[in-house]
Amino acid sequence: MQRIVKSSITDRVDAVAPSPSIGAGNELSFALYGAANRMFRLHKPFLEPLGLTFPQYLVLLELYAGTPRTVGDLCAKLSMDTGTLTPLLKRIEASGKVTRTRDVADERRVFVGLTSEGQAIRQQVLAISGQIRSACKLDEQGVSDLRDTLDALAWPADRSCDH
Repeated sequence: MQRIVKSSITDRVDAVAPSPSIGAGNELSFALYGAANRMFRLHKPFLEPLGLTFPQYLVLLELYAGTPRTVGDLCAKLSMDTGTLTPLLKRIEASGKVTRTRDVADERRVFVGLTSEGQAIRQQVLAISGQIRSACKLDEQGVSDLRDTLDALAWPADRSCDH
């Protein structure tokens, strides 16, 4: 016969007094994670009517800067690997906004271009940046300063991970 012993968690674990300097809320990474999630949610009402997700929006922004672009170039510009970008491009292609074409000279290369439907939403897509800036109550200088700060934070960390 098995004997049941009742105990509380405090009987089994050493209690630790809460420390105001420890916890996720004190971590830079947690603040950035939360801010990124809020930015994704802030974009959603502008992107949904266009049938776009946030990563698809980023792809279109890059394509509006110039086409055709190779998948490799888009991967580099968006800091995505091909395993992430390829399915994303397939979904945008299925929605009729982009084309993917193999390079006849080198079948390993795939070019991505805009369709007329992708071009037709250009102004709406480009207007989202201003709508986000307005929602965040940032002027052009504030956006530039924040982007520079985040880039300065991210790039040294990114380079140190490349060993």
